Amino acid sequence: MDLGPVFEAWEADFGRTFVLGDDPVKMKLRNDLEPTWRHVKARFDKDPDMTGEQLYAIACEQAKTAGWEFGGAHSGHLVGDFPHERIPNDQISLYITKGNSEKMRSLGKDGKQRHWILEIHLVDRERQIGGFTEQLLTVG
Repeated sequence: MDLGPVFEAWEADFGRTFVLGDDPVKMKLRNDLEPTWRHVKARFDKDPDMTGEQLYAIACEQAKTAGWEFGGAHSGHLVGDFPHERIPNDQISLYITKGNSEKMRSLGKDGKQRHWILEIHLVDRERQIGGFTEQLLTVG
């Protein structure tokens, strides 16, 4: 389930994976999502100079540690005032991904702290299954 409501001038983004049935591999995949998210967030919290590229590498590394492949071209994105900061055709600097060498805690064009959504995508390509979780990274 992926929800992206807009409340007045604020955009939100929240996602969770649910499993129908009792397949143990799918249950393990679902159960590994939240701890993986928490581990990646903890690494972000420890490094005030973290770049988007560094956090993406940590997400990919943690997916492997949990026994999965990271399934996304990015592991999150900028969020906030709606419409939030955008650069046409920019698939790098506003995402947690390879090539984003900008510090994630840098201020936005308005001089305020920017907020990020952290997405964890875990997949098993052989079984053709995957799941994800996403929520606000920069608060709490």
